[in-house]
Amino acid sequence: MRPLPARPTRIILTGFMGAGKTTVGALLARRLAWTFLDSDRIVEERAASTIAAIFERQGEAAFRHLEAAAVRDACRQDQLVLALGGGALELPSTRDFLAALSATLIVFLEAPLETMVARCTAHADAPVRPVLADRPGLAERWNRRLPGYRQAHLTIETAELTPDAVVLRILETLDPLLRAEPGSNGRSLFDSSGKRGLLA
Repeated sequence: MRPLPARPTRIILTGFMGAGKTTVGALLARRLAWTFLDSDRIVEERAASTIAAIFERQGEAAFRHLEAAAVRDACRQDQLVLALGGGALELPSTRDFLAALSATLIVFLEAPLETMVARCTAHADAPVRPVLADRPGLAERWNRRLPGYRQAHLTIETAELTPDAVVLRILETLDPLLRAEPGSNGRSLFDSSGKRGLLA
């Protein structure tokens, strides 16, 4: 893990599929009154196609380059919570770009592989995930991506936590960083009871 950034204006959630990035990201952005974006959704909107179709027609390498452009464009704005696709960090240029960003807190949402796969397959209306079709290769993908995930500033084990509890862990880390921000008057994100105060 790297040292925490001072006064972050962006939070980027990384992790394997099923880690909870989209669910947690949307909740976190709502609590902060920031913008929430999902890199997968950006790619799909730009391509007017599903990720599964992009994989099938153009291949994974083409998808990764579309994803990299989406991440770069999204990170131009502040007060942003961005959920990365599970394989976004496989592209060296994306890893280098994120590592060089200032005022950005990168959070790795971790869980056992079996837990994440179960989450992905638990809902009938879940999006089609092309890599799930290659079950033997999932563990290899997870292990290949893990070193990149572990470069995050903060790691949270999500297996035993609800999405709200994960958000609370992130806010507890974020609170002292934002209190140091000019104009914050040292105000906490929490009231004296430990519940959400200013941004409730």
